[in-house]
Amino acid sequence: MQILNWPNLSEAERKSALSRSPLVGDGSLELSVSTIVNRVRVEKDTALLSYTQQFDGVSLTELRLSPDQIDSACTRVSEDIKQAIAQAMANIEVFHQAQKFEPVSVETQAGIRCELRSEAIEKVGLYIPGGTAPLISTVMMLALPARIAGCKQRVLVSPPPINDAIVYAAKECGITEIYQVGGAQAIAALAFGTESVPKVDKIFGPGNRFVTEAKKLVSQDSHCVVSIDMPAGPSEVLVIADKAANPEFIAADLLSQAEHGPDSQVMLVTDCEILAIKVNAALNRQLETLPRMEIAQLALESSRTLLVADMQQATQVSNLYGPEHLIIQTEAPRELLTSIRAAGSVFLGAYTPESVGDYASGTNHVLPTYGYSRAVSSLSLADFSRRFTVQELSAEGLLAIGETVMTLAAAELLDAHKNAIKIRLDSLTARNAS
Repeated sequence: MQILNWPNLSEAERKSALSRSPLVGDGSLELSVSTIVNRVRVEKDTALLSYTQQFDGVSLTELRLSPDQIDSACTRVSEDIKQAIAQAMANIEVFHQAQKFEPVSVETQAGIRCELRSEAIEKVGLYIPGGTAPLISTVMMLALPARIAGCKQRVLVSPPPINDAIVYAAKECGITEIYQVGGAQAIAALAFGTESVPKVDKIFGPGNRFVTEAKKLVSQDSHCVVSIDMPAGPSEVLVIADKAANPEFIAADLLSQAEHGPDSQVMLVTDCEILAIKVNAALNRQLETLPRMEIAQLALESSRTLLVADMQQATQVSNLYGPEHLIIQTEAPRELLTSIRAAGSVFLGAYTPESVGDYASGTNHVLPTYGYSRAVSSLSLADFSRRFTVQELSAEGLLAIGETVMTLAAAELLDAHKNAIKIRLDSLTARNAS
C-alpha cells in the first residue's frame, strides 16, 4: 500500500488521502439504479425475472423458495457448518437479547405522566448479499434481531442461486419467506411489493453500491413509504497500530476486508514507519495465498498507509475518516477508545481480529460505511422497533400546565392550539363552579 506522511500533507492532500474508492460514487450509478427501481415498480415480477436472468444468469419461474426446496437445501449443509452457525447464533442472541427495551414512565409534574414505549416493526425485509461471497453470517445478524424484536413478517431476499447454508441459517433463525432475487431489483421489490414479494415497512442489510443506491432511492420515493437501516455499502477497515503491533496480524486484518470486493477499502494509521514497511511486505506474502487475490489486489490499489506523529493524531485521523470497522492494535488499546468519535464497530487488541465481529462474537456486523459512522450507529435490536411517546394528564395536570401552553401557542400565533386548552379549562371552571 502507498505510504503517506500525514503531517506533511496539505489540506487538499489529506482530503484525497481519506477519500473512498473511485468505484464508489460513480456519476452514472443513480441513473442506472433509478431505471431498475422504476421498472420493478411498474412491471413487478416480470421485471424481477428478467433482471435475474440478465444479472445472475439464472432462469426462474418462481421467485419464492418452496418448503421442499428449503428442506432440501438444509440437508445438503455439512455438520461442521451447522455447528458453527449454532455457536454464532448463540452469541448473537445473547448480545441482542440484552438490548431489549425497558419502557420509560415518569411524572414530569403532578398530574402529568409521560411515557416512552416501543413496539416491533411489523414487516421487515432482510437483504443478504450473494454473488462471489455469500454472506451466511448476515442472515444471523438480521434474522435473529428481527425475531427477538418480535417483527411479525420477516422476508429474506438473496441473489440466486442461494447458497444452501444461507437457506439453512435462515430456517434456523425462523425465516420461512425466502425469495431468489438480489441487487437493486430486490430492494425495489421489498419497497413496492410485487405479485410474489410482499411490501415491507423497513429494509435491512448490506450490499454493493447498487444495493446501497437503491436503498437510498426507495427511502426517498413518493410512490412508497419505506425506511432503511443505514447507508451500508462496500466494506472498509482502518487499523491504528503502534510499533508493538504484529505486522502479520495487521496484514491479515487488512486483507480480510480487501477480499470483500474491488470497491472495499483498507487503511493503516501508524506512528512507526518500520511497521508500515513490514506490513506491506506481509501483505505481499499473504496476498499470494488467497483464492480471492485479484479482488483484494484491486481493493489495495485504493488503500493506503498514513504515518502520523503519535497515537493522538492517529485517533484524529481515524475520526476524520469514520471507518466502518476500526481495529486498535496498540500496547494499551483501551486508552485510545475514549478518543474515538466515529466508528461502526471497534476491535481492541492483538487478539480481536475484525473477523470475530463478522461472525460469532455476538456484536452485529451491519455497520455504516462511507464515513456515516460519524452520525449513524451500528445495527442493534432498537432498529427493528419503533419508539413512541404517550402522555396522560389529569384535570389537575391540565390546570397546572394550561396557562403555559396557551401563552406559548399565542406567541406562535396558533389560536386553535390555544383554544384546545382554553375550552377544557373553561369546562373545568364551570364544573367547579356548579
